[in-house]
Amino acid sequence: MKGNAAFRTLVLLAVIVILAGGAYFVIKQAQTSVSDLPVLGQLPDFEFTAQSGGMFGRREMRGKVNIVDFIFTRCKGPCPIMSGFMSELYQLYGGTDSVQFVSITVDPSYDSLKVLQAYAESHGVKDSRWVFLWAPIDSVVQLSEQGFMLAADDLPGSHTTKWVLVDKDANIRGYYSGTDEASIEVLKTHVARLVKEMK
Repeated sequence: MKGNAAFRTLVLLAVIVILAGGAYFVIKQAQTSVSDLPVLGQLPDFEFTAQSGGMFGRREMRGKVNIVDFIFTRCKGPCPIMSGFMSELYQLYGGTDSVQFVSITVDPSYDSLKVLQAYAESHGVKDSRWVFLWAPIDSVVQLSEQGFMLAADDLPGSHTTKWVLVDKDANIRGYYSGTDEASIEVLKTHVARLVKEMK
């Protein structure tokens, strides 16, 4: 019995050490990277159609901090996770117009504006701070590869799960995993940094 208790204690200590190490890593990564957010590229001019029917492009991204992802509504893989996390951030930043969210469909043959509207509503979107964009697939591939510098092979199934942070001048400032909570925590610190720079 004493042996079992000692083993459980060792396991518990090991878990605590691992969790503490993980938290320390995330905090250090955030602190280090916040002090250096290089410009990784600048978005080209583009103009896609938002779920509302209006046009949305680089011009509408300027003056705001933007979090961008590529999804499709029929996706049964990472998209529900990504959109769930995006919805949480949309709620988190509900008190500011400085941060907006941009989701681009990689399945335009199915994701009509009506489908995108329903998808937005299902994720609690009630204003223009989170837009869902539609464009012909050739334009989506071109923007992904040449604008956001993300691979766009075998769409829609093999789309990227990266989120892209874009500043008020349409500059790319970082890439994050849209399915990993630790990476999204780092993203939050960078968003705060860019919002502060806007003031």
